[in-house]
Amino acid sequence: MDPVPTGRRPAEPFTPLHFQLVLLRRMADFDPGPVEDARHALGASLADMREANRRWQAMLRSPRPRPALSRYRSVLGEPESRVPRRIGDLDCEAWQWPLPLWPALRFEVLTAPGGAVWNEWLVRAPGAAPPVLRTVEDLTPWSCTVDEAARAFPPARPLQGTAPTRWGLALVAPDAHGAPHDVVAEFTWGLLQRTAVSSPPPRP
Repeated sequence: MDPVPTGRRPAEPFTPLHFQLVLLRRMADFDPGPVEDARHALGASLADMREANRRWQAMLRSPRPRPALSRYRSVLGEPESRVPRRIGDLDCEAWQWPLPLWPALRFEVLTAPGGAVWNEWLVRAPGAAPPVLRTVEDLTPWSCTVDEAARAFPPARPLQGTAPTRWGLALVAPDAHGAPHDVVAEFTWGLLQRTAVSSPPPRP
């Protein structure tokens, strides 16, 4: 006997395109301009972006969620590279995937021994030229990653993010005329989204 149709279609596979829309959805909370341009470049609608984010959240909140590393491999495939890395006294491994939206960047997942995920963010691709960051005017949306901003304007102070995928840095950067400014830089998935700039009080 033939099976009775249920009316349900198989779920569409969650692809790298959908994952890029998830990243964009988080970034849209800060500066929608670049996000809109990127969404159009992907040929996706606002509804597509919302649906991709809904499905991603459903995967995260499933009663039996996949381990994070398994989830990324199922969506993005095998990583482009896997490199051992030592952070302080801790040994980990950096897994990196290319994403078409950001050819000069890689999506990086840092894993602990045993496969637990410590960090997930965008970093500069190996061999890609880093941005030139000399003044506060250079700190434009999507111009740099967390570590690039911290290296360009030391000493940068980490700030508590408002969500697991968000980071902040407090730093001092000169303007084009050399005057110093206090800057709070906000990042999503490791990529700069916006800055709040003010002049520091005069020193006594």
